[in-house]
Amino acid sequence: MKKLKSRLRTALVAAPLSLAAAGLLMAAAPATKLDQQPATASAPATVTKPAITPEQLNIANSLSQAFRNVADSVLPAVVAIENRPDTSWRSAKPAPDDNSAGGQNPFKGTPFEDMFRGGQIPMNPNMIPRQAPRSQGGIGSGVIIDSAGIVLTNNHVVDGGGTVIVKTQDGREFEAVEVFTDPKTDIAVVKINGDGSLTAAKLGNSDSTSVGDWVIALGQPFGLESTVTAGIVSAKNRGIGITARENFIQTDAAINPGNSGGPLVNLHGEVVGINTAISSRGGGNNGIGFAVPSNLARWVSDQLVANGTVQRAYLGVAIQPVSHQLAAQLGVSPRGGVAVTNVFPDTPAAKMGFRPGDVIVDFGGTKVATPQQLQLAVERSAIGKTVSVEVVRDGKTISLSYDPEAAPNDFAASDREQKPDGVKMQSLGIEVTPLTSDVAKQLGLEDKSGVVVTRVQEGSRAEQAGLSPGMVIAQVNRNDVTTTAEFEDAVKSDEDGTLLLLVRNERGSRFVVIEG
Repeated sequence: MKKLKSRLRTALVAAPLSLAAAGLLMAAAPATKLDQQPATASAPATVTKPAITPEQLNIANSLSQAFRNVADSVLPAVVAIENRPDTSWRSAKPAPDDNSAGGQNPFKGTPFEDMFRGGQIPMNPNMIPRQAPRSQGGIGSGVIIDSAGIVLTNNHVVDGGGTVIVKTQDGREFEAVEVFTDPKTDIAVVKINGDGSLTAAKLGNSDSTSVGDWVIALGQPFGLESTVTAGIVSAKNRGIGITARENFIQTDAAINPGNSGGPLVNLHGEVVGINTAISSRGGGNNGIGFAVPSNLARWVSDQLVANGTVQRAYLGVAIQPVSHQLAAQLGVSPRGGVAVTNVFPDTPAAKMGFRPGDVIVDFGGTKVATPQQLQLAVERSAIGKTVSVEVVRDGKTISLSYDPEAAPNDFAASDREQKPDGVKMQSLGIEVTPLTSDVAKQLGLEDKSGVVVTRVQEGSRAEQAGLSPGMVIAQVNRNDVTTTAEFEDAVKSDEDGTLLLLVRNERGSRFVVIEG
């Protein structure tokens, strides 16, 4: 009887668990075949799991083999870069031997003496702060691109002075002979005296890389040598506001502090990017990393190696993206080009006959859809080689010829404080005043034509369009306005319709659409 009661208790406990398990399996995988026996304590349900087919296993093994091949071929070219700060200007006063309690250092004369100098316990050297103070130095990554001793890395890895040390995978250390940097792209070149035995990685064509392609990131995250992570290309042509020239490849391959300067590689073992930044709240990988495309890095590094500096061509226009609203006014499709908002005097653009309102759709045979794409294309133009430019003007396509010129060092937008002070246009919710030479000077504007916005009514059409005090309105519906009377006439002639305004401030020019 005792044995029977024990069996009953076991059945009452075991049966519900078996049923629950069977129910979960059926809910999660309804196509899975279950054993035909009833789900009882004596005959529990069984699940037949589908076996991995040889074809599936071969696919997985092929991808693993591709990762191994890339790691084997590229890792010897990956280096650690240490920026050792120059301490010669620091105080020569030695650190006290006393500990924090004021007594003698109990470890004086032992290998642990430095642990208690001044009561400070050192950090783990592998756990490098993401934004360490410049005086502490830091460790980043790099990749050898020429066995003669040319290393490609980030500007922020070697910036700040001090001695730059390059450590190779086989344990050798080299002190940098020369360091050349380009802060605008965050690219740097480090020269070392190689002996011909260095392994160099191959630079690939980043333009042929597509969203969804497998990529591998290599480097020294947190000082951990020879780390390899894999992911895909998440996006291209990203601008995130950390450098002056941006066209980043975005990837979900794990990139962490210390990976900066290391290579992003495709499955052919070709470098398609230089790992540069991450988007992270806590300082670690969140699956959003950014790399400078290899084609841009190659163009910059070639100039740095040859000249020590980067020479960029310029056009001499202010530009803005073509939004959906602007597209209808300018006669192109949204993102179908880049709108010209201002043409600076005595520049290549002025010589070519550019006008505000032109839309650049093709530069040198390459379609351009964003200001970043156009800017990089212009700057990389070879001096002395004519480039064809396709422009849409008043809905018609015209061709212009561009003879590249080197950008002057002082060619930059003014960044002065604006001081606005009219004629009210109640229908727009705006007040304007004439633009005098003094006002233009206060606003940091060279062009003295237009009217100044002095007041904008809350909730008005003008405010909704983005107008604000201090802006200068230079055109209304593609017609120049130089006085408040001309502005009034232009607005009243199309008061109930959509207005296309060309506005300027100290940061540049752009088109604004005020809906009817």
